[in-house]
Amino acid sequence: MTQDPNELRVGYAEREEASRVLAEHFSSGRLSMAEYEERVGSAAAARTRADLSRLFDDLPAPHPTFLRPSPESLPPTVHRPGTAPTAGRTADVLPPSDKSKILAGLLQILLPFGIGRFYTGHTGLALAQLLVTLLTLGVGSIWPFIDGIVLLARGGVDGNGRRLRD
Repeated sequence: MTQDPNELRVGYAEREEASRVLAEHFSSGRLSMAEYEERVGSAAAARTRADLSRLFDDLPAPHPTFLRPSPESLPPTVHRPGTAPTAGRTADVLPPSDKSKILAGLLQILLPFGIGRFYTGHTGLALAQLLVTLLTLGVGSIWPFIDGIVLLARGGVDGNGRRLRD
């Protein structure tokens, strides 16, 4: 008897990836601040893949990698990562962004007003970071500073959902 994959327990890495992807949806304007905070709290408390999967039911891609279907369950018309596309198959992978994760991260760290997020096309998130920094008389600059470190360490996506290039 096989165990249902959705009932498998998740660890810190899965919860952290889910939170990061939720942040991308928040920065794209798909989630309000209250929804984002609620979902990140639920992600931190999640015990199973099903708990995390529910957080993305009403959101388009991207989703955390561990929630994506396995290559065996994909239909034959979808390009499987790690394999060469063959005739009759269409690629479902977006091309990489023309924006650099290094430049975005450095802009966030050196000019902590959301400048790096303006560069990546996340205008809503950039404006939020700018306002928080200004309204807290600079104390809020910790948010874009940490965001810059995350961009440098893990990359991210541009405003069109494409992965930032190295």
